[in-house]
Amino acid sequence: MALAGSGVFSETLDGDVFKYYADGEWKKSSSGKSVAIINPTTRKTQYKVQACSQEEVNKVMDLAKSAQKLWAKTPLWKRAELLHKAAAILKEHKAPIAECLVKEIAKPAKDAVTEVVRSGDLISYCAEEGVRILGEGKFLVSDSFPGNERTKYCLTSKIPLGVILAIPPFNYPVNLAVSKIAPALIAGNSIVLKPPTQGAVSALHMVHCFHLAGFPKGLISCVTGKGSEIGDFLTMHPGVNCISFTGGDTGIAISKKAGMIPLQMELGGKDACIVLEDADLDLVAANIIKGGFSYSGQRCTAVKVVLVMESVADALVEKVNAKVAKLSVGPPENDSDITPVVSESSANFIEGLVLDAKEKGATFCQEYKREGNLIWPLLLDNVRPDMRIAWEEPFGPVLPVIRINSVEEGIHHCNASNFGLQGCVFTKDVNKAMLISDAMETGTVQINSAPARGPDHFPFQGIKDSGIGSQGITNSINMMTKVKTTVINLPSPSYTMG
Repeated sequence: MALAGSGVFSETLDGDVFKYYADGEWKKSSSGKSVAIINPTTRKTQYKVQACSQEEVNKVMDLAKSAQKLWAKTPLWKRAELLHKAAAILKEHKAPIAECLVKEIAKPAKDAVTEVVRSGDLISYCAEEGVRILGEGKFLVSDSFPGNERTKYCLTSKIPLGVILAIPPFNYPVNLAVSKIAPALIAGNSIVLKPPTQGAVSALHMVHCFHLAGFPKGLISCVTGKGSEIGDFLTMHPGVNCISFTGGDTGIAISKKAGMIPLQMELGGKDACIVLEDADLDLVAANIIKGGFSYSGQRCTAVKVVLVMESVADALVEKVNAKVAKLSVGPPENDSDITPVVSESSANFIEGLVLDAKEKGATFCQEYKREGNLIWPLLLDNVRPDMRIAWEEPFGPVLPVIRINSVEEGIHHCNASNFGLQGCVFTKDVNKAMLISDAMETGTVQINSAPARGPDHFPFQGIKDSGIGSQGITNSINMMTKVKTTVINLPSPSYTMG
């Protein structure tokens, strides 16, 4: 298997430090500094990336602005062609990129490969969708509004916003970067990518695939570095025309500082799973395992609280516990179900939630076990609203169960959260499912399945502290454009075929 930074990717590496990407070239930062990326499994430095300076960010922004002007004049079919090419190259190099994901963020090997392939599919779909929706305008006539003759023809089209700043999170550093980059590019924008530190090398490899596809110089940039040095500098940069951010509550701070530009943000959730008496409990248990524990619960759309009717709670907990016992725990290289969480600080935060629940009397269905960043899967039963785990997002393999005595109680708990990303409801009664779905204050409700962002062309959005704007390929393309209208004023009313 090709190693990171070798073969076709060798130009991305200088000694043991990965370069950043600007003006169509791989460069070393003038800062002479690097940022270490810690492997969550070994807890040792795995990779190093450039610590870019504010001056380098300024240069990248200037280049992005001028490259965008030319790109906007590139025919739509040609933009699509380049995206299809990038998608093919990305899929072709899935092995070395997946290897980075395994080492940087401890993603199980098979899931890492899936992430890269899915990203290629997203780019291709985006190219197709962009050709369709951007190739269409609107034609309005004035006499449909009272008091007007047909003397005005209005043509509307979609034009690019300019420079898009993309900030993806650690958990899907390739896929959630691509979900911002592809819509931005097809719509005629340029892109500045600031990858997460954990996940930066995967992102740099992905960017190299766009480089190999032959996109114009300066159109795509990838700057790495410390958030403390270039984070605010990037998000408040006057050259940025739109920010697409996925991550935690940093997004709220960004939104307060960003000024008058479009924002697309997805900031986490506390996705509730409401289980009614008539639910198929085997189906529920399978989805709780998939939803709550896949990638060690480090997903925005993970099931993060189970609200189950008291009469079926014992039976459900028993079924879930039987499945938890079968989960394999270990390093991502072995394709373990549960792998180390991303960082020591993350593991410490999760532990804090667990200890609080212990102190307040939650029932531990498994013993709490931790080695380094590796936390064994844990189901907490009889969780009450006074426990932190009832409300806070652990982003780890720990799942609280709250027993409820009415559907209203479940909806109330779901809606009392400051998050509102997704939720799910399990019942065989479609009428009840719809009534509950309508009552849940979340961006999406899944009926009889665990929450999930995909398929990637479905709308994906959060309300309240879970974000602003909507994602999904079509929504992202539309969001990364603005409407331009041209009105033709005729000397006298005109009626075709009159």
